[in-house]
Amino acid sequence: MTGRFANVIVDISHEKVDRPFQYRIPDALLGELAVGMAVMIPFGLGNKRIKGYVMEITDRVDYDESKLKAVDSIVKDGISAQGDSIRLAWWIKDNYGSTMIAALKTVLPVKKKIRQVVRKTIVCKVDADTAAQKAELFEAKHQCAKARLMRELAAQPMLPQTLVTGKLNVTAQTIQALEKAGLLEVQTEDVYRSALPENLSASVQAGWQKKGKKQLSESQSRIVDSITAEFDAGVRQTYLIHGVTGSGKTEVYMELIERIIAGGRQAIMLIPEIALTYQTLVRFYQRFGDRVSVMNSRLSAGERSDQYERAARGDIDIMIGPRSALFAPFERLGLVIMDEEHEGSYKSESMPKYHAREVAGELCRMKDASLVLGSATPSIESYYRAKKGGIRMFALKERLAGGQLPKVYVEDLRSELKSGNRSIFSRRLYSLIDDRLKKGEQTMLFINRRGYAGFVSCRSCGHVMKCPHCDVSLSEHTDRYRKTSRLVCHYCGYEMPGVASCPKCGSKYILGFRAGTQQIEELLHKEFPTARVLRMDADTTKNKDSYERILSQFADGDADILVGTQMIVKGHDFARVTLVGILAADMSLHAGDYRAGERTFQLLTQAAGRAGRSALPGEVVIQTYQPEHYAVVHAANQDYEGFYEEEISYRDLMMYPPVAHMMAVLVLAEDALTGAEHARVLAEQARRQSGDDRPVIIGPTEAFIGKISDVYRYIFYVKHRDYQVLTGIKDALEQIIHARQWIADSVQFDFDPMNNY
Repeated sequence: MTGRFANVIVDISHEKVDRPFQYRIPDALLGELAVGMAVMIPFGLGNKRIKGYVMEITDRVDYDESKLKAVDSIVKDGISAQGDSIRLAWWIKDNYGSTMIAALKTVLPVKKKIRQVVRKTIVCKVDADTAAQKAELFEAKHQCAKARLMRELAAQPMLPQTLVTGKLNVTAQTIQALEKAGLLEVQTEDVYRSALPENLSASVQAGWQKKGKKQLSESQSRIVDSITAEFDAGVRQTYLIHGVTGSGKTEVYMELIERIIAGGRQAIMLIPEIALTYQTLVRFYQRFGDRVSVMNSRLSAGERSDQYERAARGDIDIMIGPRSALFAPFERLGLVIMDEEHEGSYKSESMPKYHAREVAGELCRMKDASLVLGSATPSIESYYRAKKGGIRMFALKERLAGGQLPKVYVEDLRSELKSGNRSIFSRRLYSLIDDRLKKGEQTMLFINRRGYAGFVSCRSCGHVMKCPHCDVSLSEHTDRYRKTSRLVCHYCGYEMPGVASCPKCGSKYILGFRAGTQQIEELLHKEFPTARVLRMDADTTKNKDSYERILSQFADGDADILVGTQMIVKGHDFARVTLVGILAADMSLHAGDYRAGERTFQLLTQAAGRAGRSALPGEVVIQTYQPEHYAVVHAANQDYEGFYEEEISYRDLMMYPPVAHMMAVLVLAEDALTGAEHARVLAEQARRQSGDDRPVIIGPTEAFIGKISDVYRYIFYVKHRDYQVLTGIKDALEQIIHARQWIADSVQFDFDPMNNY
């Protein structure tokens, strides 16, 4: 990386990163400085030499060059966890498009240093007999509080101050008076806040004993031995573990981590949803004890600060959490594991719009670590790379407990409607729910709400209104004042009037599908009055420990039926669940997104995998208006390979990732005309940048949500088979944005977007 100027930050806490300082690079250091290096720089009026970190090297001077000071020297061994964070931030900025400040705030997620928690202990400075005598003396003088405290200290010479001021009702003034008299002292100790759920934290503090590890199967052992043998030999690469639901991937993860930390390295375990944290933590704490910590968005600022401090100090070996856990400041990182690597939550939806899978790969390269991806339904991107030889793939084809995959029924809701059944439940699902209630077994009902009322389909023939140019479903927009509707494609801008009857069969039963968890819960109470029902969705999981509370209740057998959205179908293991009902599978199938087929297949397969995970056999009912769709057919057969072959041919034909790549360019403006003009200028520049190997450019057009908080949104897409061509176009567009001095963050880039705009 060459350039004549270095932008340096002298303190990388969040309060200071908004103020980089520019320095001239002396001739002796030209070509030697790199992003992330620690340097000594003159700073302040007295030109005192202090340490800073290089966050950018550039040829663009932002100030009067004659007034710029020069970098003094490079700090020997100056690449640290902080330096690595800056280098990673630069890589994110360069590959995903954002300001360096935004990238830094991503990799340095603790906003500021939170005041440390102090634990105070009252310690008696006299022997037990003297303390008892003092208690009697205070009692004779009617100094009851002093007497109470000295009597307790005679029996127990060390007491927590919270106990003294709480249960003993002794004031701080009384404690100070006794301390001044030389009878006791107050000892203080800095302690870390616990990041564990309350019930788990209590178990750990009570001295929860570790459990021995389970005996691995031959297939599991082969995977662990292969990966660790390559690690010991100095080989670092990415691995994909493709294991059916219930095949024991977590046991493989834990054994890999144990071997890595035995060699003095550290590990990060990424999980896609906060809902998985409790179950995962229980298993990890039973295996590794308090060398494990957790990071998620439900923690307070103080809890988050403490966990990062513990990681930086080397007090923990394993960090567990969603994508933000990837940025734990580990000095000796040796392994990153991404469980359920196909999950969309690994992609950031705010700037910079990075994908944790790719960032984890770069982090592992920087840290000389290995990356392990795991899923029963791998992302098309990862499987494509594995097929091309870029990832080493392992397979776990059998369930660990020896149970069979569940029997799956696909119920055609068109036939149910024709036969007079207008209920949310098909006849088969209703009968099986009743059967499970009689047997005392449990049922999970999953409502696939992605794409809520977003597509329009015919209830008679299953026909879906689609864009003639993009092969994605049209979304319904209703004007409640004019009582009219229109159907819009959010890829190319095509639109048409709303329809009152099906253009294929003429039926009047054509409309957006509407259903929700609360509606299903109410119907269950009506149809099965004795059933104990729990609901798990955004409304019932607002509180900090609500995920754990609901899951624990269900695991303990306090409910017969669990109704929920996607959060109930990913990674949970309930021994007595023998029936899973999947309602409205079509809702994600027609979400106006080229990934709709993949997401539907993954959701259905993951949901089906919750049934029959122990000795009890499981059954699954998939309710759909399109039983012939390839995503539904292959999910019912648990046939990933068959689905992949059909899906990848579609991606190849339409130039969608991973066969090609796509960059979404979102333009934001407070004025509609300005936004439209900026989008037009950038789209034209993208066309001019293409050269002989021209990309495909779609748009610009108004975004799916055309205005948010009075900010207008316009979108265009650029597709090309070479990712570097897209980053080159992004760089050219950034130059225009800078040259024309448009508002910072008025243009956002999203590479291989996970959601439409």
